[in-house]
Amino acid sequence: MNSEAFSSPLFVRRAAYIVQEIASLADAIDFLNEWPQDRRDLIHGTALRTCYDAYDGRKPVSAARNAFFGFARRAAILEDATSAMQWLATCKSGSGKVRA
Repeated sequence: MNSEAFSSPLFVRRAAYIVQEIASLADAIDFLNEWPQDRRDLIHGTALRTCYDAYDGRKPVSAARNAFFGFARRAAILEDATSAMQWLATCKSGSGKVRA
């Protein structure tokens, strides 16, 4: 297991019909850095700082996951993992093989 991976992923709503999986510190940092400037607040700043501290080894990854969870819940973008996984399970995809 990657030392930067979360113990379990979080799912957040990026747009009306787009749900993104946040499974690692890198995912969380990217998401927080892309968050609109006009929507950033103290909770966003704390979550981002905690993620960077965990990335640098100053805090545990679990603290970063908890901080991101709090940010997502406060921003009302947190999605239920069960609902997100059911949606992913119903998506049909090909076999992955290239056909000539």
